[in-house]
Amino acid sequence: MKKVYFDSAATTQLRSEVITCITEVLKTEYGNPSSTHSYGRSSKSLLENARKEIAGFFNVSAPEIIFTSGGTEADNLILKSCVNDLGVKRIISSKIEHHAILHTCEDLEMNPGVKVDYVKLDECGQVDYENLEELLKNSTEKTLVSLMHINNEVGNMLDLKRTALLCKKYDALFHSDTVQSVGHFELDFSEIPIDFAVGAAHKFHGPKGAGFAFIRKNSGLKPLIHGGSQERGMRAGTEAVYAIAGMAEALKLSYKNLEKERAYVAELKDYFKQQLVKNIPNVKFNGGCDNNERSTYTLLNVCLPISPEKALMLLFQLDLNGIACSKGSACQSGSEGGSHVLKAFLSEEDLKKPSIRFSFSSFNTKEEVDYVVETLKNFIEN
Repeated sequence: MKKVYFDSAATTQLRSEVITCITEVLKTEYGNPSSTHSYGRSSKSLLENARKEIAGFFNVSAPEIIFTSGGTEADNLILKSCVNDLGVKRIISSKIEHHAILHTCEDLEMNPGVKVDYVKLDECGQVDYENLEELLKNSTEKTLVSLMHINNEVGNMLDLKRTALLCKKYDALFHSDTVQSVGHFELDFSEIPIDFAVGAAHKFHGPKGAGFAFIRKNSGLKPLIHGGSQERGMRAGTEAVYAIAGMAEALKLSYKNLEKERAYVAELKDYFKQQLVKNIPNVKFNGGCDNNERSTYTLLNVCLPISPEKALMLLFQLDLNGIACSKGSACQSGSEGGSHVLKAFLSEEDLKKPSIRFSFSSFNTKEEVDYVVETLKNFIEN
């Protein structure tokens, strides 16, 4: 059976160089980086070199990078500390954020005096910047804006610099979940006055279980996890040196190959879009994902002209044919509630049709696109 992996927004295939890097570190750098003997110092050196290398890609200082287990932990660290330690009483977010943000906001809103407001979205799920400014203008309490750079289900892109400058204008803190953009887009945080951002290695061909928080220096944030003094006291627990080394290697390779791989994947996405339109009448693309100026080049969210009854078997049939894709975020697989992202802006009519997220990497080919389109066409027609 042919196997096609079109779910890179959920997680990516490890590069062979990253596997080699991790394997070597596992074999040779097994010292605890907090130990003072030579084994520990060697691991500590590897850790700090990785931190410095990662910081360099965003034009920030090494101490502003705090290693975590991934994006979810980093998001929780930032949002919860902003409320608990920095006195934030108002959070402005959107209804299409990752659940790492939405559920954390819901939890924080249970604190006395904390309020969460949601910015308006247009018919494609894009942030209404005029409404965002109105919300900021009317704020009388310390405010945190938390808006993701790239939506993980429909690919919509936020104008990071415009949003950051708005936040600065009204003296609000700005956090962005940049999990889907780190390694896929250049991010210069010396030019973008953002306060907090996050990354996860497994989204750019690195290992699962490794991520980081960018925390602007002198922010005043305090740790979410208490214990030892690792990560400058910001995140207790012995660091996973092998995974962090793998993350740094993966990020280095992602940015080294960025122009070539971005052009290749963007062409692949356009080809997929063209073949879907050619072979499946009345197909639609959700959000702004069909517009390469307003969305990431790495995914398409496709609304298919299938009855609700037949739609129940769609993912099952794709899986039987060796095709990996998803209805939405992998973090909510098994949920019966449907996509909260699509519910935020799709019509009732389109919500009744199946929507599938296909996401790509440089490991994919046009032959795989042809196979997926043919499989979809056969399913719809039969």
